Amino acid sequence: MNSSLIMLGAVLFFYFFGYRFYGKLIEDKLIKPSDDPTPATTMRDGVDFVPAKKPILFGHHFASIAGAGPIIGPIVALASFGWLAALGWIAIGNVFIGAVHDYLTLMISVRNKGASVADIAERAMSKRAKNIFSIFLYLALLLVVTVFGMVGAKTLVAQPGMVIPTFFLIPVAMVFGWAVYVKNYPLIPATVIVVMLNIGAIYVGFHYPLSLPEESLFGLKPLNLWFLILMIYAGIASVLPVNILLQPRDYIATFNLYVAMFLGFIAILFVRPEMHAPPIITTFSDSKGPIWPMLFVLVACGAVSGFHSLVSSGTTSKQMSSEKDGKAIAFGGMLLEGTLAVMTLVMVGAGLYWVAPAGSGIDMGRYGIREVLTSGGWVVAFGNGFGSVVSEMLPFVGFSIASMIAMTALKTFILTTLDSSTRIARFIIEESLGKSSPIFANKYVALLLVIVPSYLLGTSSGYTKIWPVFGATNQLIAALALMVVSTYLVGVRKPAKFTLIPAIFMIVTTIAALAWQALEFFTGVTPNYFLGYLSIILILLALFVGYEGFSVFYRLEGKKKEEALAEI
Repeated sequence: MNSSLIMLGAVLFFYFFGYRFYGKLIEDKLIKPSDDPTPATTMRDGVDFVPAKKPILFGHHFASIAGAGPIIGPIVALASFGWLAALGWIAIGNVFIGAVHDYLTLMISVRNKGASVADIAERAMSKRAKNIFSIFLYLALLLVVTVFGMVGAKTLVAQPGMVIPTFFLIPVAMVFGWAVYVKNYPLIPATVIVVMLNIGAIYVGFHYPLSLPEESLFGLKPLNLWFLILMIYAGIASVLPVNILLQPRDYIATFNLYVAMFLGFIAILFVRPEMHAPPIITTFSDSKGPIWPMLFVLVACGAVSGFHSLVSSGTTSKQMSSEKDGKAIAFGGMLLEGTLAVMTLVMVGAGLYWVAPAGSGIDMGRYGIREVLTSGGWVVAFGNGFGSVVSEMLPFVGFSIASMIAMTALKTFILTTLDSSTRIARFIIEESLGKSSPIFANKYVALLLVIVPSYLLGTSSGYTKIWPVFGATNQLIAALALMVVSTYLVGVRKPAKFTLIPAIFMIVTTIAALAWQALEFFTGVTPNYFLGYLSIILILLALFVGYEGFSVFYRLEGKKKEEALAEI
């Protein structure tokens, strides 16, 4: 066996036992799923609270959490520090932190009427913690909506072949949702039909690309017009019944990634490519900083990501029809995302070259890791690595088509993250402001407070000024969500060590990463005082919520001890 097979096999083996034993331990000790009806049934409103079929909900959940994260993070980490540390964090962090984080935020939300993690913060900690957490989450989600909307728009401009498959999937998903949920059409044949239609749309789009005219249309250039169209789409998707568009679209989209992952794993098994990237490059990257804490911020999705808690407690908890589905959907979904992250490490680390072999004549502009990252970025690096390995197994497919399969699968997920984030941001506004001011409980008013600022942020390019701190911000959300879960568990008399230890690790790591970034922003060749002060504000936020959480935690622990002594 070679290095790539050993890597993949070892992680899959570890994930299997992590799900089978550690996942079962978490499920039995902290949750104990019951047969009680879930909020999807008891609070069914036909819009946000709608019970979903388990495979469809898994597809929605996985499509929403996956996005680009499990691909970009591992690639950047591999190029900065080598693949070994990234592999270790993806394996260990996923099982003991990420999957636990995703599963418990889902189940606690289900046990609390589908409340978001911010709303649970009020019940577990304090109203002050909830208010600050809600503002923080709202601003973070605005950034996500803006960035993924703009990335989607840039994709449609740069690759007009994606236009037809992107928008054809919308009516197909709506018909699928109507057929399965209204007409009770069997799921498997319906899935086969829509997947074939999806493949057909990709084929048509490849041969008949659609571009907007270069001259202004409605006063907008192509990029801003596509961005506006995507904002309108995200807004409509966020208020329509979830089982009519959002949920079935995500479910169908996952099959693009399933196909790509299947081809990737089969290719690795048959080709057995050797890892060309070094396992260890350095422990201090000139561009990224020290391996701790920066690696743990670079690799988020695939190990642990705060955004997942927003999906788990935002949309998934409102659709889950049985508590017993939670482990497969959230814990299993996170492990599948970690598997994708490991596959990415192999595809880029083995499919591309760190140094050209002597006398090989290899085109490093196409097959060199650093060269491709410099010229085309992480999307092209993933596509070229995937194309290199898969085309070696299937020469008749060819490098170009194999690369296109990978990039199509990746870019399909941009819209799934966009529409889910828009819906979750709407929930945050309704929960945080709707009780005190009924006008904000109106979903259309709440939606405007998401779409309008996101559009302005995107068209002004303001998001580019904030994006450099998003990685640390995302991990800060994970740290704070774990702290909320820990205080909640103590409050319901459950052992909190399974989440408190990860919470402490993530809080310390994220604060260290923000401190390093602040130092770089203030003392760099070109100082960025705005991002420096923003990093300090985020550190203060982490310290505040951490203090609130530990205060509640120790107060509840003290109360438990007093009650135990009183019983003696």
